[in-house]
Amino acid sequence: MSTEHTAALSPRQAFALPRGVWALGFVSLFMDMSSEMIHSLLPVFLVSVLGASPTLVGLIEGLGEATTPISKLFSGWASDRVGRRKPFALFGYGLALFSKPLFAIAPSAGWVLAARFSDRLGKGIRGAPRDALVADLTPQTQRGAAYGLRQSLDSVGAFVGPLAALVLMEAFNDNFRLVFWLAAIPAVACVGTLAFFVREPAQHVAVDRIRASVRWAVVPQLGSHFWAVAVIGVILTLARFSEAFLVLRAQGAGLPIALIPLVLIVMNVVYSASAYPTGAFADRMDRRILLAAGFGTLIAADLVLALGINIWSVMAGVALWGLHMGMTQGLLAALVADAAADELRGTAFGVFNFVSGIAMLAASVLAGYLWQTIGPSATFLAGAGFTIIGLMGTAASIRRRKHQR
Repeated sequence: MSTEHTAALSPRQAFALPRGVWALGFVSLFMDMSSEMIHSLLPVFLVSVLGASPTLVGLIEGLGEATTPISKLFSGWASDRVGRRKPFALFGYGLALFSKPLFAIAPSAGWVLAARFSDRLGKGIRGAPRDALVADLTPQTQRGAAYGLRQSLDSVGAFVGPLAALVLMEAFNDNFRLVFWLAAIPAVACVGTLAFFVREPAQHVAVDRIRASVRWAVVPQLGSHFWAVAVIGVILTLARFSEAFLVLRAQGAGLPIALIPLVLIVMNVVYSASAYPTGAFADRMDRRILLAAGFGTLIAADLVLALGINIWSVMAGVALWGLHMGMTQGLLAALVADAAADELRGTAFGVFNFVSGIAMLAASVLAGYLWQTIGPSATFLAGAGFTIIGLMGTAASIRRRKHQR
């Protein structure tokens, strides 16, 4: 893993990032706006309209999130195999667009599960090739900033979406299904932006070499640096279950249904504001030090959410949750890119997201079970416990690296 860092990027240098990186950022913005218009309302829609239990909500969220990394595993490997990224990303975003109307017409929780599966399958197909494409477009000395920028624009969409849902719910008298229909509009803008404004660069590695090199046997040989990052990612995912439970926590604290999208608005405003600065700063220091700070922030978020007694304390916990996302998600992507060989980058992102997704399924199901059998506090205290383990592992990695130096 590279430990070479440059000075932090100036605002002018940030705008000098490749245009393809900016375009991919806006692609993410539009799709996240579409998805979060639905996702910010979905837990309450399931419980209040379709009569689902918290355990079923956790199962639906967990299965949906697990679908993403499983498909990322195959799409990342396939993009290495054929030496192309954009076609996989375009198909994945198109599938997510197709899924949006299914939420609007869903008569039961089973339909929602099918729609969630289709949406997350699309996310998985596009995810690893898109992340690898960011690295293909960007010099290593700017990767922290590039991934931070994409995450930041992604998060702009993630708070604009719930904000739009809030306004539309107020305007249309809490009409969930109409909001779900309208969510398809930014999804169309997403697919159009990707199709017309993102150009795939010439491959640095010959396609014949890629086809000859990429085999399932190479997965265990991705390297110790990569697997160290993967283990940290798994632990963080076990601690960071679905944001659906943030929504349910706020509702339980007294937030009216019409204002439920405020939860993801607050979370993603903080996420968006912190992701790019963290990524740019990480280009001039050991990324794992900032990652450890992100673990500490998640511990604080879990404790506030577990012990909060009113809606104000719960929203403070939600803001801390968003801060930890901004401090960790782009860094993990940059660490994977640093650890992977060019010809195996798609495979590395696919494997990383696969193991993280299995952890997300386990975490969301466990969170739902603890919520229903013990209470909301148990869910967040368990998350804090997993985070402490991850923090200790990251600290040990930092000490080991210093010793090697």
